[in-house]
Amino acid sequence: MKGRFSLPASILLFGVAATVTWAPSIAVAQTPEAERNATREQLRSFLATAGARKDVNIEFRQSDKNPWNFVGVAKDNLANSDMLEVVVGLSDNRTLAVIVYPHYHGGYINLGKAADGRGLANKLLNLNDHNFFYWGADDSGDVFTCYNFTLESGFPDQSLLVAMTSIRAQDQFIAALKPYIDGPAAK
Repeated sequence: MKGRFSLPASILLFGVAATVTWAPSIAVAQTPEAERNATREQLRSFLATAGARKDVNIEFRQSDKNPWNFVGVAKDNLANSDMLEVVVGLSDNRTLAVIVYPHYHGGYINLGKAADGRGLANKLLNLNDHNFFYWGADDSGDVFTCYNFTLESGFPDQSLLVAMTSIRAQDQFIAALKPYIDGPAAK
């Protein structure tokens, strides 16, 4: 019976082969999560340092709603906004986003609540040509400005610092949005 295996030996051989074949896949599947956790800790440290800078001055904390987000608020030195709510998020596809929600008249700027929602949307598109942050609206219609980073080449600390120091500069664009939010009398 040369070259033949008994049924128990075949099952054992198959089990060992399957384990060997799947073991690397399991290790690889854990690697992105471990990398994401390490990047979150690197981001936490970065935001603590950068947020304390005088030209940023935002205290960041981990979000209660999403453990991959850090949130903070910029309130001082703003001419057009009540405040700028900042969310720095780490996605599961190796990107990092700095999202700024301007607050105006006690709340978010919302396309559906604006006096001229269509005009506001058109102006947001136009502002994308004047800023390295892009403008948009989320699923609920709340207006934001954002900058995304890829992590393919490592943690973008210098580029991220430029974005952090540019957050307050987003306030200047709210002046151009006021007529669409408040109506023609605001012009």
